Amino acid sequence: MDKELKRIFSGYTGHASEIIPILQDIQDVYGYLPEHALEEVAGFTGVSKTHVYGVATFYAQFRFKPKGRKHIMVCTGTACHVSGAEQVLDALERHLGIGEGDVTEDMEYSLESVGCIGCCSLAPCAMVNNEVVSRIKPSRVSKIFPKKS
Repeated sequence: MDKELKRIFSGYTGHASEIIPILQDIQDVYGYLPEHALEEVAGFTGVSKTHVYGVATFYAQFRFKPKGRKHIMVCTGTACHVSGAEQVLDALERHLGIGEGDVTEDMEYSLESVGCIGCCSLAPCAMVNNEVVSRIKPSRVSKIFPKKS
């Protein structure tokens, strides 16, 4: 077990009721839930790996793949949807060569859709890490999100 997991586990007693906060702490440290960490959580809490995985997959907050350096969250809320969010998402998938929920091989970009980011007057929009990118047109995706050569 690595020292980060030991540090996380030191704040808990090992009861199964602590699985969710333990997983949250692991994701805060690693940015996602690595396979080895799920195994360690199962051992620490005395439940099966299947149980831990079931808990983690039930909640949308948990990720099983690392994020890219630039994590793109395309808003698909009502205002963005009617303004072309699906076309923007399609253009991003084609341009980056990844699907929603995936990360590029160079770990530069990861992509997901979200229900709303609260910038309806800027539709269609996305967040890249903590910055809003507004009024995105599918034809401009390659300029807004350049790929390394």
